[in-house]
Amino acid sequence: MSQWVGVVLFVVAILVVVLVHESGHFAFAKAFGIKVEEFFVGFGPRLWSVRRGETEYGVKALPFGGYVRIAGMNPFQEPTPEELPRTFGAKPAWQRATVIAAGPVTHFVMALLILAAFHAAIGAPSGRRPVIEGVEATLNGRPSPAAEAGFAAGDRIVALDGTPVGSTDRFIAYTRSHVGRPIRITVVRAGRELTLTATPVLSKVPGEKEPVGRLGVTLGEGRERLSPLTAVGRAGVETADTATAVVSHLGDVFGPGALKRMGQLLVGSTERRVNDPTSIIGATQLAGEAVKAGAWDFLIGLLVVFNIFVGILNLVPLPPLDGGHLAVLAYEKVRRHRPDPRKLIPLTTVVAGFIIVYALMVSYLDIVKPLPSPFR
Repeated sequence: MSQWVGVVLFVVAILVVVLVHESGHFAFAKAFGIKVEEFFVGFGPRLWSVRRGETEYGVKALPFGGYVRIAGMNPFQEPTPEELPRTFGAKPAWQRATVIAAGPVTHFVMALLILAAFHAAIGAPSGRRPVIEGVEATLNGRPSPAAEAGFAAGDRIVALDGTPVGSTDRFIAYTRSHVGRPIRITVVRAGRELTLTATPVLSKVPGEKEPVGRLGVTLGEGRERLSPLTAVGRAGVETADTATAVVSHLGDVFGPGALKRMGQLLVGSTERRVNDPTSIIGATQLAGEAVKAGAWDFLIGLLVVFNIFVGILNLVPLPPLDGGHLAVLAYEKVRRHRPDPRKLIPLTTVVAGFIIVYALMVSYLDIVKPLPSPFR
């Protein structure tokens, strides 16, 4: 399938993510009787809009986000006495917190639903013997050992030199330790067992410093479809595990070491690594390559990680993020009064400026130094 199909699919998915995030804020504001003045996808010049009731809905030119304008959320706008009962600030703290948190929470719900749908429709990794998902035609400019031996997509690997193999990791470790030595590989194809012989050769792998032993195959685990209930349960566990991993790696994205590496990438000849931070531009490129390679599980994983990262980032307790608004509410609850919004302007400006500059730097790198492709 064309790489551009993947690009378009991912862009559409991002717009859906933005729409659902803002819909979370919108739905709870409406449910609590708070006036919502605008609901827009995108920023910048207005492309299209329509008014329905008291709310204007529309699309703007730059599809890098979206927003809902809720009456009373801007502390510098003075509502009229008639508007006051339906403003954000007039509602109880728990309702205001729910409206704010609803946006980030939608990302975790979307991640769970994406995983659950994939596990139910396509299947979840069974943890059983590895399956060949693709065979590379060449390695190092010559026919790959796998192609020469006659491997085919769909072959299930059951044994290496007569010893049963139970995992992808075992297969990779064995081929890397047998460079230059023939391996008898038993596979099951269309219900029949075949034994093929291939000799691993040294070849570069993205993310590895040195060449490693390879045959030229793309591996996956066997999949089994899950019942809807089981799929939701498994997706819930995977969503929680991914969220924990994202939190533990935030320092790798925004910490001092990450910023130092960013400087080296921008001004030096340092090459990018597979696990370096990427922007929407880089993620879209990866999505296109994933679809072209038929790696739908990679695309699903990319969408899941994107959702969880955005959800967690939005919960960081700094303005202007949603977490910053929640922190202000917590301050109000503890101190029994609202903080002076003018004192928050410098912090808000610094945080917003940092996020914008960081995003621009990573976007620039994604254009001039794209991430190494995991599919080559």
